[in-house]
Amino acid sequence: MLSILREYLKIEKAIISVIIAEFFLQLINSSFMAILPLYMKNELYTDGEVAQYTKYRFIGVLVLAVGLGLYIKGKKIKNFFYISCFLVPTFGLFILYAVHAHIAWLNYTAQVLWGSSFLFMQVAIIPYILRNSRLENHTGAIALSYATWSLSGIVSSGIIAILSFINPYLFSERVLLHIITIMGFISIYFVARININEVVPPESKQHTRLQDFDWKLIIRSLIPTLLLAVGAGFTIPFISLFFSNVHHLSTFQFSTTNLVASILIALGAMLVPKIKKHIGYQIAIPTTQSFAIIALVLMATTQYYSELSISVYIAVGCFLLRQPLMNLAGPMTSEIVMNYSGKRNQEMVSALTSSIWSGSWFFTAIIFGELRDKGVDYVNIFLITAALYTVGVVWYYLLIVDYNKRKREGLIN
Repeated sequence: MLSILREYLKIEKAIISVIIAEFFLQLINSSFMAILPLYMKNELYTDGEVAQYTKYRFIGVLVLAVGLGLYIKGKKIKNFFYISCFLVPTFGLFILYAVHAHIAWLNYTAQVLWGSSFLFMQVAIIPYILRNSRLENHTGAIALSYATWSLSGIVSSGIIAILSFINPYLFSERVLLHIITIMGFISIYFVARININEVVPPESKQHTRLQDFDWKLIIRSLIPTLLLAVGAGFTIPFISLFFSNVHHLSTFQFSTTNLVASILIALGAMLVPKIKKHIGYQIAIPTTQSFAIIALVLMATTQYYSELSISVYIAVGCFLLRQPLMNLAGPMTSEIVMNYSGKRNQEMVSALTSSIWSGSWFFTAIIFGELRDKGVDYVNIFLITAALYTVGVVWYYLLIVDYNKRKREGLIN
Protein backbone atom coordinates (compact mmCIF):
# COMPACT_ATOMS: atom_id res chain seq x y z
CA MET A 1 0.00 0.00 0.00
CA LEU A 2 2.85 2.38 0.84
CA SER A 3 4.43 1.76 -2.57
CA ILE A 4 1.12 2.70 -4.21
CA LEU A 5 0.92 5.92 -2.20
CA ARG A 6 4.52 6.78 -3.08
CA GLU A 7 3.61 6.56 -6.77
CA TYR A 8 0.85 9.14 -6.29
CA LEU A 9 3.09 11.42 -4.24
CA LYS A 10 5.30 11.81 -7.31
CA ILE A 11 2.51 13.59 -9.22
CA GLU A 12 3.14 17.31 -9.78
CA LYS A 13 1.52 19.76 -7.33
CA ALA A 14 -0.30 21.63 -10.11
CA ILE A 15 -1.92 18.39 -11.27
CA ILE A 16 -2.93 17.54 -7.71
CA SER A 17 -4.53 20.98 -7.30
CA VAL A 18 -6.68 20.68 -10.40
CA ILE A 19 -7.70 17.14 -9.42
CA ILE A 20 -8.79 18.42 -5.98
CA ALA A 21 -10.82 21.13 -7.75
CA GLU A 22 -12.39 18.42 -9.88
CA PHE A 23 -13.22 16.49 -6.70
CA PHE A 24 -15.29 19.37 -5.28
CA LEU A 25 -17.25 19.62 -8.51
CA GLN A 26 -17.77 15.87 -8.51
CA LEU A 27 -19.23 16.20 -5.01
CA ILE A 28 -22.15 18.01 -6.60
CA ASN A 29 -22.36 15.54 -9.47
CA SER A 30 -22.34 12.45 -7.25
CA SER A 31 -24.90 13.86 -4.81
CA PHE A 32 -27.20 14.89 -7.65
CA MET A 33 -26.84 11.44 -9.19
CA ALA A 34 -27.55 9.71 -5.87
CA ILE A 35 -30.44 11.61 -4.31
CA LEU A 36 -31.76 14.26 -6.71
CA PRO A 37 -34.16 11.64 -8.18
CA LEU A 38 -35.30 10.83 -4.63
CA TYR A 39 -35.76 14.53 -3.86
CA MET A 40 -37.82 14.93 -7.04
CA LYS A 41 -39.84 11.84 -6.12
CA ASN A 42 -40.62 13.44 -2.73
CA GLU A 43 -41.65 16.60 -4.59
CA LEU A 44 -44.19 14.38 -6.42
CA TYR A 45 -42.40 14.07 -9.77
CA THR A 46 -42.98 10.75 -11.58
CA ASP A 47 -40.15 8.52 -12.88
CA GLY A 48 -40.90 9.78 -16.38
CA GLU A 49 -40.67 13.42 -15.26
CA VAL A 50 -37.39 12.76 -13.44
CA ALA A 51 -35.96 11.30 -16.65
CA GLN A 52 -37.42 14.18 -18.68
CA TYR A 53 -35.56 16.80 -16.63
CA THR A 54 -32.41 14.72 -16.19
CA LYS A 55 -31.85 14.37 -19.94
CA TYR A 56 -31.41 18.14 -20.34
CA ARG A 57 -28.33 17.95 -18.11
CA PHE A 58 -26.52 16.35 -21.03
CA ILE A 59 -27.72 18.31 -24.04
CA GLY A 60 -25.36 21.26 -23.56
CA VAL A 61 -22.35 18.94 -23.50
CA LEU A 62 -23.60 17.18 -26.62
CA VAL A 63 -23.82 20.47 -28.50
CA LEU A 64 -20.69 22.22 -27.21
CA ALA A 65 -18.08 19.50 -26.59
CA VAL A 66 -16.58 19.25 -30.09
CA GLY A 67 -16.34 23.03 -30.43
CA LEU A 68 -14.58 23.27 -27.09
CA GLY A 69 -12.22 20.46 -28.06
CA LEU A 70 -11.23 22.44 -31.16
CA TYR A 71 -10.97 25.72 -29.25
CA ILE A 72 -8.61 24.53 -26.50
CA LYS A 73 -6.02 23.20 -28.95
CA GLY A 74 -3.00 25.48 -28.85
CA LYS A 75 -4.33 27.37 -25.80
CA LYS A 76 -3.62 27.41 -22.08
CA ILE A 77 -6.27 25.58 -20.13
CA LYS A 78 -6.30 26.89 -16.55
CA ASN A 79 -8.90 29.62 -17.11
CA PHE A 80 -11.39 27.04 -18.38
CA PHE A 81 -11.29 25.40 -14.96
CA TYR A 82 -12.44 28.66 -13.32
CA ILE A 83 -15.56 28.65 -15.52
CA SER A 84 -16.57 25.20 -14.26
CA CYS A 85 -15.72 25.94 -10.65
CA PHE A 86 -17.99 28.98 -10.49
CA LEU A 87 -20.87 27.99 -12.76
CA VAL A 88 -21.41 24.34 -11.74
CA PRO A 89 -22.44 25.11 -8.14
CA THR A 90 -24.29 28.26 -9.24
CA PHE A 91 -26.53 26.44 -11.71
CA GLY A 92 -26.83 23.55 -9.25
CA LEU A 93 -28.54 25.93 -6.83
CA PHE A 94 -30.86 27.07 -9.62
CA ILE A 95 -31.86 23.44 -10.27
CA LEU A 96 -32.70 22.88 -6.62
CA TYR A 97 -34.84 26.01 -6.49
CA ALA A 98 -36.62 25.08 -9.72
CA VAL A 99 -37.41 21.57 -8.48
CA HIS A 100 -38.88 22.87 -5.22
CA ALA A 101 -40.87 25.65 -6.89
CA HIS A 102 -41.94 23.40 -9.81
CA ILE A 103 -40.77 25.98 -12.35
CA ALA A 104 -40.38 23.85 -15.46
CA TRP A 105 -38.65 26.37 -17.73
CA LEU A 106 -36.06 27.23 -15.07
CA ASN A 107 -35.38 23.57 -14.37
CA TYR A 108 -34.83 22.82 -18.07
CA THR A 109 -32.60 25.87 -18.51
CA ALA A 110 -30.56 25.28 -15.36
CA GLN A 111 -30.06 21.60 -16.25
CA VAL A 112 -28.68 22.56 -19.68
CA LEU A 113 -26.36 25.23 -18.26
CA TRP A 114 -25.27 23.01 -15.36
CA GLY A 115 -24.19 20.23 -17.71
CA SER A 116 -22.51 22.70 -20.05
CA SER A 117 -20.55 24.19 -17.15
CA PHE A 118 -19.10 20.78 -16.27
CA LEU A 119 -17.78 20.57 -19.80
CA PHE A 120 -14.94 23.01 -19.18
CA MET A 121 -13.50 20.67 -16.56
CA GLN A 122 -14.37 17.36 -18.25
CA VAL A 123 -12.94 18.15 -21.68
CA ALA A 124 -9.85 20.01 -20.49
CA ILE A 125 -8.52 17.98 -17.57
CA ILE A 126 -7.07 14.95 -19.39
CA PRO A 127 -5.25 17.09 -22.02
CA TYR A 128 -4.02 19.27 -19.13
CA ILE A 129 -2.63 16.23 -17.32
CA LEU A 130 -0.99 14.84 -20.45
CA ARG A 131 0.59 18.21 -21.25
CA ASN A 132 1.84 19.15 -17.80
CA SER A 133 2.88 15.93 -16.07
CA ARG A 134 5.81 13.64 -16.70
CA LEU A 135 5.19 10.55 -18.83
CA GLU A 136 5.74 8.19 -15.89
CA ASN A 137 2.98 10.04 -13.96
CA HIS A 138 0.33 9.87 -16.68
CA THR A 139 -1.35 6.64 -15.56
CA GLY A 140 -1.37 7.65 -11.90
CA ALA A 141 -2.68 11.16 -12.58
CA ILE A 142 -5.44 9.91 -14.89
CA ALA A 143 -6.37 7.22 -12.34
CA LEU A 144 -6.49 9.86 -9.59
CA SER A 145 -8.67 12.09 -11.76
CA TYR A 146 -11.04 9.17 -12.31
CA ALA A 147 -10.97 8.46 -8.59
CA THR A 148 -12.49 11.89 -7.86
CA TRP A 149 -15.86 10.42 -8.86
CA SER A 150 -15.60 7.64 -6.29
CA LEU A 151 -13.91 9.79 -3.65
CA SER A 152 -16.62 12.41 -4.03
CA GLY A 153 -19.17 9.61 -3.75
CA ILE A 154 -17.59 8.56 -0.46
CA VAL A 155 -17.69 12.08 0.96
CA SER A 156 -21.13 13.04 -0.36
CA SER A 157 -22.68 9.69 0.63
CA GLY A 158 -21.04 9.98 4.03
CA ILE A 159 -22.45 13.48 4.54
CA ILE A 160 -25.89 12.37 3.38
CA ALA A 161 -25.91 9.18 5.47
CA ILE A 162 -24.64 10.80 8.69
CA LEU A 163 -26.84 13.91 8.56
CA SER A 164 -29.97 12.01 7.51
CA PHE A 165 -29.32 9.53 10.33
CA ILE A 166 -28.95 12.38 12.87
CA ASN A 167 -32.17 14.08 11.81
CA PRO A 168 -33.91 12.99 8.59
CA TYR A 169 -36.51 15.75 8.91
CA LEU A 170 -34.08 18.62 9.43
CA PHE A 171 -31.61 17.27 6.88
CA SER A 172 -34.01 16.51 4.07
CA GLU A 173 -32.82 15.72 0.55
CA ARG A 174 -33.29 19.39 -0.31
CA VAL A 175 -31.11 20.63 2.55
CA LEU A 176 -28.43 18.01 1.92
CA LEU A 177 -28.18 18.90 -1.75
CA HIS A 178 -27.86 22.59 -0.89
CA ILE A 179 -25.03 21.92 1.59
CA ILE A 180 -23.04 19.85 -0.90
CA THR A 181 -23.67 22.21 -3.81
CA ILE A 182 -22.35 25.19 -1.83
CA MET A 183 -19.25 23.15 -0.95
CA GLY A 184 -18.53 23.04 -4.68
CA PHE A 185 -17.36 26.67 -4.61
CA ILE A 186 -14.24 25.53 -2.70
CA SER A 187 -12.93 24.27 -6.06
CA ILE A 188 -12.14 27.87 -7.06
CA TYR A 189 -9.49 28.08 -4.33
CA PHE A 190 -7.61 25.04 -5.64
CA VAL A 191 -7.56 26.28 -9.22
CA ALA A 192 -6.17 29.58 -7.94
CA ARG A 193 -3.31 27.64 -6.31
CA ILE A 194 -2.04 26.37 -9.68
CA ASN A 195 1.18 28.26 -10.40
CA ILE A 196 3.06 26.80 -13.36
CA ASN A 197 3.91 27.78 -16.90
CA GLU A 198 1.56 25.59 -18.89
CA VAL A 199 2.95 23.44 -21.66
CA VAL A 200 1.21 23.86 -25.03
CA PRO A 201 2.60 21.20 -27.41
CA PRO A 202 3.61 22.46 -30.89
CA GLU A 203 1.45 19.82 -32.59
CA SER A 204 -1.48 21.09 -30.53
CA LYS A 205 -1.17 24.46 -32.26
CA GLN A 206 -1.02 23.04 -35.77
CA HIS A 207 -4.32 21.15 -36.03
CA THR A 208 -7.38 23.26 -35.53
CA ARG A 209 -9.56 22.22 -38.49
CA LEU A 210 -11.85 19.19 -38.52
CA GLN A 211 -10.15 17.73 -41.60
CA ASP A 212 -6.78 17.74 -39.84
CA PHE A 213 -7.74 14.99 -37.39
CA ASP A 214 -7.27 11.25 -37.93
CA TRP A 215 -10.95 10.40 -37.95
CA LYS A 216 -10.54 6.68 -38.66
CA LEU A 217 -8.43 6.27 -35.54
CA ILE A 218 -10.74 8.47 -33.48
CA ILE A 219 -13.92 6.65 -34.52
CA ARG A 220 -12.38 3.20 -34.06
CA SER A 221 -11.15 4.09 -30.58
CA LEU A 222 -14.44 5.62 -29.42
CA ILE A 223 -16.95 2.97 -30.53
CA PRO A 224 -16.63 0.94 -27.30
CA THR A 225 -17.01 4.16 -25.30
CA LEU A 226 -20.27 4.81 -27.16
CA LEU A 227 -21.58 1.31 -26.38
CA LEU A 228 -20.73 1.58 -22.69
CA ALA A 229 -22.11 5.12 -22.45
CA VAL A 230 -25.46 4.17 -23.99
CA GLY A 231 -25.72 1.18 -21.68
CA ALA A 232 -24.80 3.17 -18.58
CA GLY A 233 -27.39 5.82 -19.46
CA PHE A 234 -30.16 3.29 -18.85
CA THR A 235 -28.88 2.47 -15.39
CA ILE A 236 -26.58 4.86 -13.53
CA PRO A 237 -28.78 8.01 -13.32
CA PHE A 238 -31.74 5.95 -12.11
CA ILE A 239 -30.17 3.33 -9.86
CA SER A 240 -31.50 5.05 -6.74
CA LEU A 241 -35.05 4.72 -8.11
CA PHE A 242 -34.48 0.98 -8.64
CA PHE A 243 -33.48 0.49 -5.02
CA SER A 244 -36.25 2.79 -3.77
CA ASN A 245 -39.12 1.39 -5.82
CA VAL A 246 -38.13 -2.28 -6.08
CA HIS A 247 -36.36 -2.90 -2.76
CA HIS A 248 -37.78 0.04 -0.77
CA LEU A 249 -34.46 1.39 0.48
CA SER A 250 -34.64 4.74 2.27
CA THR A 251 -32.38 7.69 1.46
CA PHE A 252 -30.19 6.77 4.45
CA GLN A 253 -29.96 3.11 3.40
CA PHE A 254 -29.14 3.86 -0.23
CA SER A 255 -26.63 6.56 0.73
CA THR A 256 -24.89 4.11 3.05
CA THR A 257 -24.78 1.51 0.27
CA ASN A 258 -23.48 4.09 -2.16
CA LEU A 259 -20.85 5.14 0.39
CA VAL A 260 -19.50 1.59 0.62
CA ALA A 261 -19.55 1.27 -3.19
CA SER A 262 -17.64 4.55 -3.53
CA ILE A 263 -14.98 3.37 -1.07
CA LEU A 264 -14.52 0.19 -3.10
CA ILE A 265 -14.32 2.21 -6.33
CA ALA A 266 -11.69 4.52 -4.83
CA LEU A 267 -9.60 1.61 -3.57
CA GLY A 268 -9.82 -0.03 -6.98
CA ALA A 269 -8.84 3.18 -8.77
CA MET A 270 -5.75 3.54 -6.58
CA LEU A 271 -4.63 0.07 -7.68
CA VAL A 272 -4.88 0.83 -11.41
CA PRO A 273 -1.17 1.66 -11.99
CA LYS A 274 -0.13 -1.60 -10.31
CA ILE A 275 -2.73 -3.63 -12.20
CA LYS A 276 -1.64 -2.13 -15.50
CA LYS A 277 2.02 -2.84 -14.72
CA HIS A 278 1.61 -6.45 -13.61
CA ILE A 279 -1.36 -7.66 -15.70
CA GLY A 280 -1.62 -5.33 -18.67
CA TYR A 281 -4.55 -3.89 -20.61
CA GLN A 282 -5.39 -7.07 -22.51
CA ILE A 283 -6.33 -9.07 -19.41
CA ALA A 284 -7.32 -6.37 -16.91
CA ILE A 285 -9.90 -4.46 -18.97
CA PRO A 286 -12.01 -7.35 -20.37
CA THR A 287 -11.83 -9.37 -17.13
CA THR A 288 -12.98 -6.62 -14.76
CA GLN A 289 -15.72 -5.46 -17.11
CA SER A 290 -17.00 -9.00 -17.74
CA PHE A 291 -17.40 -9.69 -14.03
CA ALA A 292 -19.11 -6.30 -13.66
CA ILE A 293 -21.67 -7.28 -16.31
CA ILE A 294 -22.42 -10.55 -14.48
CA ALA A 295 -22.95 -8.60 -11.24
CA LEU A 296 -25.28 -6.15 -13.04
CA VAL A 297 -27.42 -8.99 -14.44
CA LEU A 298 -27.68 -10.65 -11.03
CA MET A 299 -28.62 -7.31 -9.44
CA ALA A 300 -31.28 -6.55 -12.04
CA THR A 301 -32.90 -9.99 -11.85
CA THR A 302 -33.55 -9.60 -8.12
CA GLN A 303 -36.72 -7.81 -9.25
CA TYR A 304 -38.10 -11.22 -10.27
CA TYR A 305 -38.13 -12.33 -6.63
CA SER A 306 -38.17 -8.96 -4.85
CA GLU A 307 -40.88 -10.20 -2.47
CA LEU A 308 -38.30 -12.44 -0.82
CA SER A 309 -36.33 -10.80 1.99
CA ILE A 310 -33.04 -12.13 0.63
CA SER A 311 -33.45 -10.25 -2.68
CA VAL A 312 -32.38 -6.87 -1.30
CA TYR A 313 -29.17 -8.34 0.12
CA ILE A 314 -28.30 -9.95 -3.20
CA ALA A 315 -29.09 -6.70 -5.05
CA VAL A 316 -26.91 -4.64 -2.70
CA GLY A 317 -24.09 -7.20 -2.83
CA CYS A 318 -24.11 -7.25 -6.63
CA PHE A 319 -24.19 -3.45 -6.74
CA LEU A 320 -21.14 -3.34 -4.46
CA LEU A 321 -19.33 -5.73 -6.82
CA ARG A 322 -20.43 -4.08 -10.04
CA GLN A 323 -19.41 -0.53 -9.15
CA PRO A 324 -15.67 -1.02 -8.47
CA LEU A 325 -15.22 -3.64 -11.20
CA MET A 326 -16.73 -1.46 -13.92
CA ASN A 327 -14.96 1.68 -12.78
CA LEU A 328 -11.62 -0.07 -12.37
CA ALA A 329 -11.21 -0.22 -16.15
CA GLY A 330 -12.04 3.47 -16.68
CA PRO A 331 -8.56 5.01 -16.28
CA MET A 332 -7.02 2.22 -18.36
CA THR A 333 -9.53 2.55 -21.21
CA SER A 334 -9.12 6.32 -21.17
CA GLU A 335 -5.34 6.06 -21.41
CA ILE A 336 -5.40 3.46 -24.15
CA VAL A 337 -7.92 5.45 -26.21
CA MET A 338 -5.79 8.60 -25.86
CA ASN A 339 -2.59 6.79 -26.84
CA TYR A 340 -4.24 4.82 -29.64
CA SER A 341 -5.68 7.94 -31.28
CA GLY A 342 -2.37 9.85 -31.09
CA LYS A 343 -1.18 13.14 -29.56
CA ARG A 344 -2.62 15.45 -32.18
CA ASN A 345 -6.10 14.00 -31.66
CA GLN A 346 -6.19 14.06 -27.85
CA GLU A 347 -8.20 17.26 -27.34
CA MET A 348 -10.77 16.09 -29.88
CA VAL A 349 -10.96 12.63 -28.34
CA SER A 350 -11.48 14.17 -24.89
CA ALA A 351 -14.23 16.42 -26.26
CA LEU A 352 -15.93 13.61 -28.14
CA THR A 353 -15.77 11.36 -25.08
CA SER A 354 -17.68 13.97 -23.07
CA SER A 355 -20.08 14.45 -25.96
CA ILE A 356 -20.66 10.72 -26.31
CA TRP A 357 -21.40 10.22 -22.62
CA SER A 358 -23.67 13.23 -22.40
CA GLY A 359 -25.40 12.60 -25.73
CA SER A 360 -25.97 8.95 -24.88
CA TRP A 361 -27.38 9.79 -21.47
CA PHE A 362 -29.63 12.44 -23.03
CA PHE A 363 -31.22 9.99 -25.44
CA THR A 364 -31.33 7.07 -23.01
CA ALA A 365 -33.05 9.30 -20.44
CA ILE A 366 -35.78 9.91 -23.02
CA ILE A 367 -36.08 6.19 -23.71
CA PHE A 368 -35.95 5.32 -19.99
CA GLY A 369 -38.79 7.75 -19.29
CA GLU A 370 -40.90 6.31 -22.11
CA LEU A 371 -40.27 2.73 -20.99
CA ARG A 372 -41.12 3.48 -17.37
CA ASP A 373 -44.26 5.38 -18.37
CA LYS A 374 -45.33 2.27 -20.28
CA GLY A 375 -44.71 0.08 -17.25
CA VAL A 376 -41.53 -1.66 -18.40
CA ASP A 377 -39.78 -3.17 -15.39
CA TYR A 378 -36.35 -2.00 -14.25
CA VAL A 379 -34.96 -5.51 -14.79
CA ASN A 380 -35.68 -5.40 -18.52
CA ILE A 381 -34.16 -1.92 -18.87
CA PHE A 382 -31.03 -2.94 -16.99
CA LEU A 383 -30.63 -6.06 -19.16
CA ILE A 384 -30.39 -3.73 -22.16
CA THR A 385 -27.41 -2.17 -20.39
CA ALA A 386 -25.82 -5.60 -19.88
CA ALA A 387 -26.19 -6.45 -23.59
CA LEU A 388 -24.60 -3.18 -24.72
CA TYR A 389 -21.80 -3.57 -22.17
CA THR A 390 -21.02 -7.03 -23.52
CA VAL A 391 -20.57 -5.79 -27.07
CA GLY A 392 -18.48 -2.88 -25.78
CA VAL A 393 -16.14 -5.18 -23.84
CA VAL A 394 -15.54 -7.34 -26.91
CA TRP A 395 -14.75 -4.20 -28.92
CA TYR A 396 -12.32 -3.00 -26.25
CA TYR A 397 -10.52 -6.33 -26.43
CA LEU A 398 -10.15 -6.04 -30.21
CA LEU A 399 -8.96 -2.44 -29.78
CA ILE A 400 -6.32 -3.52 -27.27
CA VAL A 401 -5.08 -6.24 -29.65
CA ASP A 402 -4.77 -3.65 -32.44
CA TYR A 403 -3.13 -1.18 -30.02
CA ASN A 404 -0.44 -3.72 -29.10
CA LYS A 405 0.10 -4.54 -32.79
CA ARG A 406 0.47 -0.84 -33.72
CA LYS A 407 2.83 -0.34 -30.79
CA ARG A 408 5.07 -3.21 -31.91
CA GLU A 409 5.14 -1.73 -35.40
CA GLY A 410 6.27 1.64 -34.02
CA LEU A 411 3.05 3.45 -34.96
CA ILE A 412 2.41 4.35 -31.30
CA ASN A 413 5.09 5.90 -29.08
